[in-house]
Amino acid sequence: MAFVYSRIIHFQETDAAGVVYFANLLALCHEAYEASLAEAGVDLKQFFSSGGEVAVPIAHAAVDFHQPLYCGDRITITLTPRQLNPQSFEITYIITLQNRDEEEGSEIDSRPLAQALTRHVCISLRDRRRQVLTSSLVGWIEGLEESEAAAAAAELEAADD
Repeated sequence: MAFVYSRIIHFQETDAAGVVYFANLLALCHEAYEASLAEAGVDLKQFFSSGGEVAVPIAHAAVDFHQPLYCGDRITITLTPRQLNPQSFEITYIITLQNRDEEEGSEIDSRPLAQALTRHVCISLRDRRRQVLTSSLVGWIEGLEESEAAAAAAELEAADD
């Protein structure tokens, strides 16, 4: 299943027009990516430090905005990684707004605000050449793919009942 990350938009993330500055949305997506790695047991200090043997830079990024995001908005970032080849992967991010029913506190609306995509390449820090993804990255990707497949199977089973 995809990883879901929730947070509130802060004033510092907005521009003079009062909406999230476009580059800050990618920073929010990266925050969700880091949270997903941490939840999967990846040591973030080692993963993002120059003390490791590999780096996983973003080689491509894209964002489509559908609606503005404002200070105080409670958002959900749903991310789904997918391995592209032995040396690279991509992550899709769906950003939605959470509106809540004030009396009951239940979610009543979740609408897409934006969608983003990042493509990452695994490289050796020694010679900056591509290399295969680390076992921790492959495990993270496969773990989310497996839970996605399990959720889809459970949905089909429930529909058959």
